[in-house]
Amino acid sequence: MIVEEVMSTELVTCDVGASVREATERMLRNRVGSVIVTDGRTPAGIATEADVLYAGYAADEPLSTIPLRKAMTSPVVTIRPSATLRTATDRMRSESVKKLVVTEEMQPVGIVTTQDIADNYGQIRREVRDLAADATNWSNRSDRP
Repeated sequence: MIVEEVMSTELVTCDVGASVREATERMLRNRVGSVIVTDGRTPAGIATEADVLYAGYAADEPLSTIPLRKAMTSPVVTIRPSATLRTATDRMRSESVKKLVVTEEMQPVGIVTTQDIADNYGQIRREVRDLAADATNWSNRSDRP
């Protein structure tokens, strides 16, 4: 399976000049766990629920006074839509992130999360089982070279 098959394409974004409150409001309104922070159309970072919670706690100020750029994680970790889910999980593990922004030509086109991958685990297992069966069938053929 590839990233494009499991990614979410309904992106929630917030401008890099916004406040943590604005980002939090967008997450709540859209019922998502992160916003892609953009500078124009280019992804500049990502702000997750944990990022905004920590920023609010650490600053001990109203969320509307905390600049989003201070709470976001940057640089954003990206992946291509054509990458395999194995590549995505390896990237998540090596970068210690749960979300990857999917980009084409530096433009965000989706987001893939550990939850997206977990939700498709059954399909992934079926693909592996089918590949193994195909390999076994091929090796058992009498007409192979």
